[in-house]
Amino acid sequence: MKLLMVSPNLPRPMSGASTRNYHLLKTLARQHRVSLLAQVDSTESAANRDTPLLEDIAENVQLIALPASRSKRLRQFMSVVQGKSYSLSVSRVEKVQKALDVLLSHDHYDVVLFESVLLAGYRLPQHIRVIIDQHNIEHELLYRTCQYERKWLRKWYNWWEYRLLKPVEIELCRKADLILVTSERERLLLQSMLPDNVSEVVPNGVDTETFQEICVEQEVAKQIIFTGAMDYYPNIDAVLSFAQRCWPRIRVQIPDATWQIVGRNPPPEVRRLAGIPGINVTGTVPDVRPYLAASALAIAPLSIGGGTRLKILEALAMRKAVVSTSLGCEGLAVEPGTHLIVADQPEVFAHAVIELIGNPGRRRALGIAGRSLVEAEYSWERCGDQLLHALEHVN
Repeated sequence: MKLLMVSPNLPRPMSGASTRNYHLLKTLARQHRVSLLAQVDSTESAANRDTPLLEDIAENVQLIALPASRSKRLRQFMSVVQGKSYSLSVSRVEKVQKALDVLLSHDHYDVVLFESVLLAGYRLPQHIRVIIDQHNIEHELLYRTCQYERKWLRKWYNWWEYRLLKPVEIELCRKADLILVTSERERLLLQSMLPDNVSEVVPNGVDTETFQEICVEQEVAKQIIFTGAMDYYPNIDAVLSFAQRCWPRIRVQIPDATWQIVGRNPPPEVRRLAGIPGINVTGTVPDVRPYLAASALAIAPLSIGGGTRLKILEALAMRKAVVSTSLGCEGLAVEPGTHLIVADQPEVFAHAVIELIGNPGRRRALGIAGRSLVEAEYSWERCGDQLLHALEHVN
């Protein structure tokens, strides 16, 4: 088949959604002819766009540079005034529609794969089959944020956006020929809403060759780490909540404990955490692995989220003990107490971190079990095979 991937970001093996998109693109190219149409930030320099890397995979790579937009808060306010979904309005760009029109008029494609339901509203010729890759079920993420949030304005806004987005998301999925999700839980949820549609699980994975234990001697015994994009609200909430509710308890018991917060674009409230003793906020780093290697354990204290967490898979691949909330490890085939520790109350979470910092043998056992799990279930090669199998539904 000839496929076109439409991505809201530049697929590359770095972090988050762009990592999944890169490995799915690479997998598809094993058996099919694939092209890429991707949006990139206009501030990103051409030298950092990794087009040679992508051109080795895809037949045709087209990047659409998006201009810097107005203030996010202003655009959200205007969307409310206009009665429109902010998520949908910022995800549908006229430049991308024009590029799609040109591509599809000059070449034949059997399938268009949208890397997010938010992109799936672009106009296409009727004969082209559509696959939607649901990194999250977007309206569920908004609903969870609404349910969890205590600040009334954010709570109301997420409820408003949820009401606008849910029917559109369901309708776009209904029209698709195939829906990909990252976990069986999400597949069953979609099936309950769309019983006649085909949905398949293609899990998030990890590059088990790239992410592996580097050198035990590099480990700093009392250092913990949180990784993830720090311009993503569930991650922002997680580190702010952990800093307030857990970190003081840990420092009372372990005064020389340290915490690395590693991820791009931390907002001011996260950067200010660096003023708290023991906390370091790195911002963007070229490679997260040295930071993981230097840490005794990784944390995923998430209270909001959807899909499955790459941060956990990467930590397990490097044989790191992990402490997570139930939601943080949701959708992953982990066994609490064997592959990681699960704790949902702040005092219990803090106690689990304290216990593991003081027990290198237990950390090691969890790390070995976690590594075995990702080798068996979550290598990108295995996830890729599941993608190619799922694609048989649109042949």
